[in-house]
Amino acid sequence: MRHDTIVFDIETIPDAEASKRLLNQPELKTLAARDALGEYFLERTGGKSDFPRQPFHQIVAISYAHLVHEKGENGHEIILKQITSGGETSSDEKALLERFFHIIESRAPQLVSYNGRGFDIPVLKYRAMVHEISCPRWFSEGDKWNNYDTRYSSTYHLDLLEAFSDYGASARCSLHEVATTFQIPGKLDTAGDQVRAMFEAGNIAAIRNYCETDVCSTLLLYLRWQRFNGGLSEPAYSRAMLGLFHYLQHESETRPHLLEFLHQWQQLSKIAEGDSL
Repeated sequence: MRHDTIVFDIETIPDAEASKRLLNQPELKTLAARDALGEYFLERTGGKSDFPRQPFHQIVAISYAHLVHEKGENGHEIILKQITSGGETSSDEKALLERFFHIIESRAPQLVSYNGRGFDIPVLKYRAMVHEISCPRWFSEGDKWNNYDTRYSSTYHLDLLEAFSDYGASARCSLHEVATTFQIPGKLDTAGDQVRAMFEAGNIAAIRNYCETDVCSTLLLYLRWQRFNGGLSEPAYSRAMLGLFHYLQHESETRPHLLEFLHQWQQLSKIAEGDSL
């Protein structure tokens, strides 16, 4: 088991400049280029989807929860260090990617995602190459059976969508669907299809906040998975949940989106301050 775990999520918009090059229409305005990219993929899929393929997603937020694994009284313990977003609201895509891959280079953590193998990781790798970013440790860490690109090993990357669906043997459910089944918050008042409008309105902070609440949901799903598979004993699981609860309480003084998530969590799980989680 890795000492560090990074539970992460990304938010993206269509890459207008790539759209202009793909369509050979350099004269297109930015908004029109994003629209045209959707029309291109709608045509390519026979009218089924206007969602761009992974190389054409410009990353506008990368959020994560940093966890560390320690030995405790009841075996393995998971301790939450922080929930944050990379860079600043003014950071460009290259800076966000450099920060993310620096974490890989410096810590080689376990990554935890929801549909990361199908979307987030390919986007991160494509966009790193767009900006000529290097990350040798991504390819040198681990061995043939355990590395960042191995599908059936969770040592370096645990995609919860894959784990929950037995790698596609059963239905692949959305994060929101699974979260509501487990009585934890899924999507709040924002959805992924609103990110472009928020970006074009200049509301980068709202995108980062939304991404962080998705990370909170993914973190709770991860803890539930750890309890189910025996990675956490019942006392250690309760302490990890309580650690998140107290972290959200503390941070909510200056981060209202985390307060909203906490309230939703309390309502769904019928917990109150001081209750056992």
